[in-house]
This record gives sequence, C-alpha cells and structure tokens, in this order.
Amino acid sequence: MFVPSILLKQLYTHGSLTKTDNGISFSLKNRLKDATIKELKWISLDGEKIAPHKISLQLSTDNSVSVNELNEGPGTPFSLRQTITVHVALEQEVSPEKRKLGVCFSASPFGKLKFEVEDNVTEPSSRTTHIPRDDLDDYSETMVKKRQAYFESATGAKVNHVGKYSINPNDLKGNIEHFIGVAQVPIGIAGPLKINGEHAQGEFVVPLATTEGTLVASYNRGMKLLNMSGGVTATVVDDAMQRAPVFIFSNARGARDFVKWIKQNIDKIREEAEATSSVAKLTYIDNFLSNKFAFLRFNFRTGDAAGQNMVGRATFAACGWILDNYEGIENFYLESNFATDKKASQINIMRTRGKRVTAEATIKREHLLQVMRVDPKQIDYHGRVAAVGSFLSGVNNTGLHSPNGITAMFIATGQDVANVSESSAAMMYSELTDDGDLYVSITIPSLIVATYGGGTGIGTQRECLELIDCYGRDRVYKFAEIVASVVLAGEISLASAISSSDWVSSHEEYGRNR
Repeated sequence: MFVPSILLKQLYTHGSLTKTDNGISFSLKNRLKDATIKELKWISLDGEKIAPHKISLQLSTDNSVSVNELNEGPGTPFSLRQTITVHVALEQEVSPEKRKLGVCFSASPFGKLKFEVEDNVTEPSSRTTHIPRDDLDDYSETMVKKRQAYFESATGAKVNHVGKYSINPNDLKGNIEHFIGVAQVPIGIAGPLKINGEHAQGEFVVPLATTEGTLVASYNRGMKLLNMSGGVTATVVDDAMQRAPVFIFSNARGARDFVKWIKQNIDKIREEAEATSSVAKLTYIDNFLSNKFAFLRFNFRTGDAAGQNMVGRATFAACGWILDNYEGIENFYLESNFATDKKASQINIMRTRGKRVTAEATIKREHLLQVMRVDPKQIDYHGRVAAVGSFLSGVNNTGLHSPNGITAMFIATGQDVANVSESSAAMMYSELTDDGDLYVSITIPSLIVATYGGGTGIGTQRECLELIDCYGRDRVYKFAEIVASVVLAGEISLASAISSSDWVSSHEEYGRNR
C-alpha cells in the first residue's frame, strides 16, 4: 500500500527527541490506521545507521522489547493513535541544531515504510510544575487522581462533583486529554414529537441538555402543536464534509494549469483519498483560483461519523500523492480556512457542510389559536417584519433560535458542540394557505451530526442516542431529521410567544431561579 512521504513523516512526534540517562529517545505515533509492525529494519542519525543492539522499543508502561525480540516475533500490534517510545543507547548532547533522524520498518498492511525527519535533541522535562501525564497510560485511575490533586493544589479548591462519574476513563482515549472528571449538564425530555421522515418515522421523546429555563417547556409546547396537525415532514437533501487545502505557485498561470491537471487526475486522487478509510467517499472537488493560489475544496460522504478528522486524513493522503506527482508547487497547506471548520460561512450555506435537511409542517389555524393563542396571520406578518431585521443585521439565520435546540441535543448526544457554529445557519420560511392555515419550513444547510464515533459512544451520550434509536451505523440521516424537526418545534413555539406577547411572561414563570 503506497503511503505518501508527507503522510509518513506524521508518524514521528516532533519535539520528542530527548536526551535520557542512557542516550536519547523519541516517539512514534500511529496516525494512519491499525497496523502490525513486522520488522524494524534500521534507525539512523545524521545518515549513520545505529547498531540494533543499542535500540529498544517501549510499547507500554511495563512492556519493552529489543529489536531482535520484535523482529523474531509474530508481529507487534501498532494500533491507531498508539504511541511507541524508541530508546537509543547513544550519548548525544542537547543542542538547538537540527539532526536528521531516519526510520525504516515493515508493517502490515503497508509493507516497507521509510522516512526521514529533522529535530533537535532537547532536555527531558521534569514536569514538576506541569500537569501530570503518562505518555503510555494517561487514563489510569492513578493518573486521574494525580491530576485532580494537582488541580486542587494549583487552585486551592476541591474537586468534588467534577470527580464523580460512571464512565471508564480508558474509554476516553481520543476524546479528551488530561482527564480529571466530568461536567454534569441537566437533561430534560420533550415530546413525543411525530415525525414523517424518510428515515425518522414515528413518535420520538427527545433528550435536551440545558441550564436555560423555559427551553424544554417551549420545545415541548411546539411539539404538542405540531402533533395536533399531523406532525413534521423531514427530508435530508444533501450530504458533504470538506477539507480545503491550498496550493501556492509562482504565478496565476501555474495555479490555473494545476487545476486542469487535478480535473484530469480526479480518479487517481479519489483512489488515494479513499484508501485511508472504508467509509470516506470523495464525491467531488471544487476549485477556486485567486492570485497565485489554487484552493481545492474536497467534498466527502462520511457515513455515520461527522467526519472532520476522517476527511482531513483522506485529503492529506490525496495531497501527498499530488505533491509527489506534480512539479511546480511552491508551498502547500492542508487547510486554507476555506472549509470554514467551526465557523459560520456563506459558502457552507450555499454548498452544504454536514447534512442539509429541511423540516416542514402545515399547522391548522384552530390549533394555533387553541394552543398558542395566536392567529396564523400574526405569525406570518411578524415573520415578514423579522426578515427585514435579519437583512439589516446580516445574520446567517432568518429564524429565531435554532441553535437552542441544536445545542441542547448536541450536548445530550455527544456531538462536537463547536459545530453549532456552522449548524446555526438556517432559512425559515412561512406562508398562509388558502384555508387560512400556516405552512412553516426550516432548512438547516450545514448540520454536522454523528451517530457513530467521536463522543457518541460515551456513557450518557450513547444512552441518549439509544433512547431515540439513533446510536450506531446507518442512523445519521434519521438523527438529522429528528434534529431538524425539533428545531421547527422550537421555532413555532417562540414565534407564537413573541407574536402573542407571551415571551416575557413565560420566562418569568419558568426561567427564573432567583
């Protein structure tokens, strides 16, 4: 399996070349995929190969092997995100000068891997004044308690509620660093909400994690209203996750010609990108030329994962192949800030990031009058007035408060909450029907959600997903439809409250704890 040189170098942890009592050490971290090391062929320093008997590999806190033991064995597992510390019995002085470190080994499923990096030998850190951590086992009960004690000594306060949790810290590898405990956010439930989706069909009781009074009650009221008129119709209309590298040339013609070459070689680029994952599928590459820069916007399908890391790795592999096969590139950055990760943007509203999903319903006039004490004409007029306010403010959302419901569901179900930034964009639309009823619709163009991977498998988060039958594979479109439907319930509830002047009185009744 071909691995681009730029990707191979990522196995080395820069800044890890350290002087030790017996020589030097450095760290290798698997940033590719689960593998098995078959043979360590050689390690070199400044071009000179080091004698094998001077090398040992620390696989875990209490497991070290020599080169001979590793090479004569059946194979040593090297799982994704695992760190191996390499110890070399070779006396070296601490210096700011860069040294050339080379590594060559064979591993399944890749075959022979060889790379060279530059780093300088540094003093070992005593960490006496730093947060306690263990490079090989940082999630043990001992390390958690050490960090809690460090936090208490540093702040003069006690770790009490934070340190009480039901999850296994060892399950958090890849989710958090320097773990000391949990933040407990209250969870309420709203519903049931009837959804007529292509993937979410039936009635759902929805968990909402929040500390904002009236929020759960408001969404519950909106769900009741929507149910009376037959529920919500929800539709996922697009699906894409991006990484946007930029390639820099000597002039604009170089950038233009490069884009032509990219289009001609799209099949090979797709092959290299998709080789990094069994899930990621490269659908197309947008290109944008400016000055002497070629911006490429790689668009992927990512299955049930949100996929930012997945597409980053896939795009990095594809770019590695591009760099190895196209001459004239003067510089390259994996992310140009054009994917607008964790930022609201017009391009994601227009082109989709995550899931593009619409929720819509027609609400009977008598139901609005009965439950919300408001006439459809009042809400429709209020919506047109608010559209002017939206235009004047330049906001990315013509609705009222979709991030409220999205955030509450994100926290409850283990989503990356920072993605609310992109997911906050929404287009709200309403119209009066010939019968005097109210049609309402909201489109969320960049809803970034997952039902597998990331934080979705942790304790309460997995539990909340399971409560709405959305944990695991082949569930993400269902979850997206539920989120959009919940958002619509919140929109109609708040719109009714403002239009009927119930907004302040509701907060006075439910939202004060003073």
